[in-house]
Amino acid sequence: MPGGVLRCGRVHEIEAAVVEAGLCGDAALVNQIAGAVVGRQVDPAVVPPEAGGPDYFREIEDATVREDGPVLTFPIVTHEIRDLDDGLWIWRLSYPDWHEGAGWPEVVTSTCVESGGEVAVLDALAPPEGSEVWGRLDAKPPTMAVVLKPDHVRDVDLIVGRYGARAFGPWLFERTNIPKTELEEIEPGSELPGGLRALYDGRGRNETPLWLPEQRTLVFADALIGADELRIWDTPHIERARPALRELLELPFERVIVAHGEPVHDRAAFERALELPSWSE
Repeated sequence: MPGGVLRCGRVHEIEAAVVEAGLCGDAALVNQIAGAVVGRQVDPAVVPPEAGGPDYFREIEDATVREDGPVLTFPIVTHEIRDLDDGLWIWRLSYPDWHEGAGWPEVVTSTCVESGGEVAVLDALAPPEGSEVWGRLDAKPPTMAVVLKPDHVRDVDLIVGRYGARAFGPWLFERTNIPKTELEEIEPGSELPGGLRALYDGRGRNETPLWLPEQRTLVFADALIGADELRIWDTPHIERARPALRELLELPFERVIVAHGEPVHDRAAFERALELPSWSE
């Protein structure tokens, strides 16, 4: 099921109703409810009593569909899984605190990689319970959870608590987003278990992209974004970032994964990104 935003026209109270009913974690049910309302066919078999019942949603619809009403969007907690290589896959989720004006796309990417006998999740955002993502992780439990950037803490605490994984990440965090877990510090040049290596991106924001040698892949947090095509994310230090990123061409990578926008790109796209104008919203 692809992640993203489901347009709900002018039915602007659907999200609040589903949140109040405590159904946000059930992606399939949320999709059913929203789809029924948007289609103006509120089926009692689709909208259960605990969600307010079909009459509640019909009442909202009738009360709020008007010419001058705002057109809003309803964030759906959905996920998508992509297998990229032996021992390498990603999952994509709507970021729960995303909002218009956040400055980046709503759907974000997390990575799982097997390397040197280790299983690492990178910038992991927890999926809804019961999802295939949890099934895969339970089948091959992560031994490491890695945070690539101070504001990509996401659900490292949950991963560590569930699997007992070692946690790695930056030494500095935003004061409102500090993990409870004690992370083992990484910096450019650090080698992690499994042969993963932290790199330097030149942007001055404590991001450490990772080199995955077994899969010939680079994984970034925010240094690049999959916008109209792969681009360097704009920074006041762009003149320092470009040469630093260009140095990564010395690695024999074939694939690039980024957290925001279209997540998977090839080496040629990375080379083009070095020449294109940087991206800013």
